[in-house]
Amino acid sequence: MAGQVFLLVSTLGLLLSLSAWLPARRLGPFSFLYMMSGWLTGELALQHIAWQALATLGFAVAGAFESRVGVAGLALSFASWGLLLASHLRGLGAAHEVRGALAPLELVAGSDVSPTHGLSSPFRMQRPGVEWIRDLEYGATLPGDKGRRNLLDVVRPSTPGERRPALLQIHGGGWVIGDKREQGQPLMAHLASRGWVSFAINYRLSPRATFPDHIVDVKRAIRWIREHGAEYGADPRFLCVTGGSAGGHLTALAAVSGNDPRFQPGFEHVDTRLAAAVPFYGVYDFLDRFGIRGTQKMAPFLARMVLKCTPDENPELWDAASPISHVSAEAPPFLLVHGTHDSLVWIEEMRAFQKALTEKSRQPVLALELAGGQHAFDTFHSPRSAHAVRAVTAFLEHVHAQYLAQ
Repeated sequence: MAGQVFLLVSTLGLLLSLSAWLPARRLGPFSFLYMMSGWLTGELALQHIAWQALATLGFAVAGAFESRVGVAGLALSFASWGLLLASHLRGLGAAHEVRGALAPLELVAGSDVSPTHGLSSPFRMQRPGVEWIRDLEYGATLPGDKGRRNLLDVVRPSTPGERRPALLQIHGGGWVIGDKREQGQPLMAHLASRGWVSFAINYRLSPRATFPDHIVDVKRAIRWIREHGAEYGADPRFLCVTGGSAGGHLTALAAVSGNDPRFQPGFEHVDTRLAAAVPFYGVYDFLDRFGIRGTQKMAPFLARMVLKCTPDENPELWDAASPISHVSAEAPPFLLVHGTHDSLVWIEEMRAFQKALTEKSRQPVLALELAGGQHAFDTFHSPRSAHAVRAVTAFLEHVHAQYLAQ
């Protein structure tokens, strides 16, 4: 009996390891499940080896290897551990990918990433010298607010300072879920340790909210930072933006739609232009005009939950919601970050946006493609996440140095 149970457990472990190693798309309703499996297993590969090894030891004590079934399970476990180790080494290889991405600007990222980065405490975000100020209102509660959607957090050095470079962090969650405390934490903490002030915002969520409510809230937060950022040590004139997934979409849209009156009703006079943008695994084209997603289009979900209309009913709104439609020579510097194994937002969409930016923007456009990276890979500490954080830091500090030199 112990051997049979062990075979089932080892089969599960191997399936998890395969999800981290192998890319899979066009899975329909199973895409999210595959993403979750590959994400948590791939970024926590060493932790998975540890729990599988402990389980194997327990089954050995229980006599699981006295049967052929148990021995078969052991063989599957060895295969699983090999895949997990390979996944971990691929995450460490992000250092090479970072060097290539930053090469056009001759930038060098920090090299202080341990091979076991995040092993003991992958979800611990507090660090010495960094202060978190929670739940500041950046504007009034508006229709579509499910509660607490008009709040932001400040992440800054605990020592006094002023005119520090600032970053706006926008969480993801498919425009329908998510919170400011769930994403971007490793990046904001690292930047704070280097003298930056970050503002992590909530925004109104669908289906109660309807686009453009989401981007209007982002612009409202920019207005608040322009007016109050100095009170928290930030330079309100130098503001960059980042975010992942739906937050990556809003990051890109905010960056290429500076001062667009459609997205800042009632405060059209406020300068909402941004100094730089770093979208992670963002959605850049709601219309899928290049046919990248094929039968896996997001249009049905977006029409039902986010825009509340179809592209045929309101093509102007769908076009306005797509960052790729706003690309111009005035776009700020961009660093696009995406994992090659993303099951939800495909890397080809990032490449199409990169091409559009490169053709029109006067500013640098860099792209960091991370081999094996799944959606949301940067949410907690792992070697791949840490390398991405160092790359973003090098890019943003370069942009800030250019700003100071003006």
